[in-house]
Amino acid sequence: MTQTIPGLRPVNPQFSSGPCAKRPGWTPDALKNAALGRSHRAKLGKTRLKRAIDLTREVLQVPADYRIGIVPASDTGAYEMAMWTMLGARPVDCLAWESFGEGWVADVVKQLKLKDIRVMKAPYGALPDLNAVNPDHDVLFTWNGTTSGVRVPHADWIKADRKGLTFCDATSAAFAQDLDWSKLDVTTYSWQKVLGGEAAHGMLILSPRAVERLESYTPSWPLPKIFRLTSGGKLIEGIFEGETINTPSMLCVEDYIDALEWAKTVGGLHGLVARCDANAKAVADFVAAKPFLAFLAQDPATRSNTSVCLNFVDPAIAALTADAQAGFAKNVASLLEKEGVGLDLGSYRDAPPGLRIWCGATVETRDVAALMPWIEWAFESAKAALVKAA
Repeated sequence: MTQTIPGLRPVNPQFSSGPCAKRPGWTPDALKNAALGRSHRAKLGKTRLKRAIDLTREVLQVPADYRIGIVPASDTGAYEMAMWTMLGARPVDCLAWESFGEGWVADVVKQLKLKDIRVMKAPYGALPDLNAVNPDHDVLFTWNGTTSGVRVPHADWIKADRKGLTFCDATSAAFAQDLDWSKLDVTTYSWQKVLGGEAAHGMLILSPRAVERLESYTPSWPLPKIFRLTSGGKLIEGIFEGETINTPSMLCVEDYIDALEWAKTVGGLHGLVARCDANAKAVADFVAAKPFLAFLAQDPATRSNTSVCLNFVDPAIAALTADAQAGFAKNVASLLEKEGVGLDLGSYRDAPPGLRIWCGATVETRDVAALMPWIEWAFESAKAALVKAA
């Protein structure tokens, strides 16, 4: 039977989980003040880089005694820099419940080859036992699992009097969720997520305790120049004043500044979080009324408000082989893309088959709401094709 096509289409069909949709109203004119063709070490370049850092502190509400640096290679570069410069001083608890957390575990085990580690894993859709983390150990974790749609519900499991450092990958949580800075020592994220900035640059935010580690501990392995945060046993303060380690893209810097300025117009951090929550609620309201859909995150308290991951629980689809389920999910995503109503909605390659809807702050709630009936249309169309082929 022919499925009824929904009457309303999203104005902006971009729901990619990274790079993510640009902020509403964005045009290339937003980049007109970029310091192009100039040295990033000239006064103008350093002024714009410092502006990006200062706006980050203001919008993200980072404490005054925390350092904020712009570093190479997106969130990955920032997190790798932190691991390679600070790990090894204490035992390490590594938490993983999705692909990026698994990547940090692999680096600790196979590249740094640390011996005194505990790996605490959970399958997609769940969290490991956070209360089992040893406060005397350093701990690696992602605040929001971008590929699983599972986030930590709070930071209460992190002890205020901990001896170890917390290393938090916050790339799809920053600007969307309330980060408890008192519990975070090393925090990283990238520009292309919640604020829809351009890629290639990462942010490294250090607590005073993290700075103390850098200045009191030297790892036993050599560090490439691009990772070095100290000189002569002291923090290189210039990195956290806009003197980047390598040459940044001033075009991307200007785009990030524009996104931060926009964030202020929608209520700053509170407004950004509210936008994400409203988007995620639009999905949740629809899923609650549709038995063929379910959240990958098992516990509602752990469901992401940015990278919202869904799977198909219709009995006929659940009965398919794993490969057939993956093919079905890809078909649904393909139908949505062909109609131009939802782009880049497929689940991450390592995640269970389904859909991943980016609900970050640059996405409009009306577009999320308009997308949902199209998902039902694509599901029913793909299911009908499956029955016909059988």
